[in-house]
Amino acid sequence: MSGHSKWANIRVKKTAQDAKRGKVFTRHARLIEMAARSGGDPMMNPGLRTAIENAKEDSVPNANIERAIKKGTGELKGEQMQEILLEAYGPGGAAFIIECLSDNRNRTLANVKSLIGKHGGRVAEGNAVAWMFERKGLVVAEFPGGLPPDKLEELELHLIDAGAEDFSAEGDYIRVVTGMTDWSKVKDFLKKSGWKIDAAGLSYVPKQKVPVTDEMTAQKVSDFIEMIEEDEDVSEVHTNADIRVAVAV
Repeated sequence: MSGHSKWANIRVKKTAQDAKRGKVFTRHARLIEMAARSGGDPMMNPGLRTAIENAKEDSVPNANIERAIKKGTGELKGEQMQEILLEAYGPGGAAFIIECLSDNRNRTLANVKSLIGKHGGRVAEGNAVAWMFERKGLVVAEFPGGLPPDKLEELELHLIDAGAEDFSAEGDYIRVVTGMTDWSKVKDFLKKSGWKIDAAGLSYVPKQKVPVTDEMTAQKVSDFIEMIEEDEDVSEVHTNADIRVAVAV
């Protein structure tokens, strides 16, 4: 498992039960609303276009998407969403950045800090963790059946031309890191080349990953991420932990 965020942890989204569907819809609506602040036209706003595409992958109704866009552009009034960033240490000393979208800062901070403490972590002081990460573009895509090994070199050249700084392939998946403004070009190239885009946008990428090879610690880290992601206000969880053993799903 290369790094670990909601994007890398595709199974969480794909295996969400109906009971969690409302939370998934709410999370997508908030991401669309935030993206729409930079413009309500998806053709002119790649961040909004991607947020809409991701929402449709999770079967978010068009009415929800349109309402979220209107809230983002100010056409519909309501409590304004704000971005909240929390830094923390989790099981095994792994570093975490937790992104939240909320209309109530105090509620969100109280809830997420409580979750961190309950599941073996502790909240870090400002910038105690953030310096370990860089703000980058990230694209996670799937090629059914996996890309033939003899095609990887050619793919790498195309990705570099599109702005890729680094990429890793494992099984059916590819994970591409780009500069902050290049992720949409990489996403569009992969999509046109037959890849299914699982996630794309800006992310916090660790400058250096910390290998986790102990099964018990790996399970605790995985469980910690999943529990934090359960909170409705949490949009992304990033860590420098590089889980290299199998964990229970």
